[in-house]
Amino acid sequence: MPVNSNLIDWSSTFMCGIKIIDEQHKGLVDLVNDMFNHVTEDEEQEQKYLNKVINEAVNYIKVHFATEEKIMDATKYQGYAEHKNEHIKFIMTVIEHVEKFNSEKRISLMSFSKFLKEWILSHIAVVDRQYFVYFKEKASRKADGSLSISLEDGEEVLYSSANPGGF
Repeated sequence: MPVNSNLIDWSSTFMCGIKIIDEQHKGLVDLVNDMFNHVTEDEEQEQKYLNKVINEAVNYIKVHFATEEKIMDATKYQGYAEHKNEHIKFIMTVIEHVEKFNSEKRISLMSFSKFLKEWILSHIAVVDRQYFVYFKEKASRKADGSLSISLEDGEEVLYSSANPGGF
């Protein structure tokens, strides 16, 4: 396996235009690529790495989901409940992987990386894309040209100005 190869190449097709979401999506892609680059076929080495990174990955995913859900709830996104259910299903599947790892101290780093890759590709590129246009419609243009959504608590979620998801 080539050193520092990517399982997923970051692409503007993953961008929704919301800066924090785009950064988190890129972080998820980087996480999967990092896992993939630790596949060495040395089971002991892989398990040691996985032991270090698995809880970090779960926490990162939970923070990302909470961020998306907060924005969806604040903007009254009609698909919020369905999207949240997708998140719950995914978290439950990841928890099963973690429990298997914790009980047996063995799961394949390659299979876990590929599982995350498939989920990221289908979730970001298909499921998340459903809210991209909605958030764009809810955004207002600021004086500096960026787009923002003002949430009820006064916090703003900024859209990235560089190719915001093709908008």
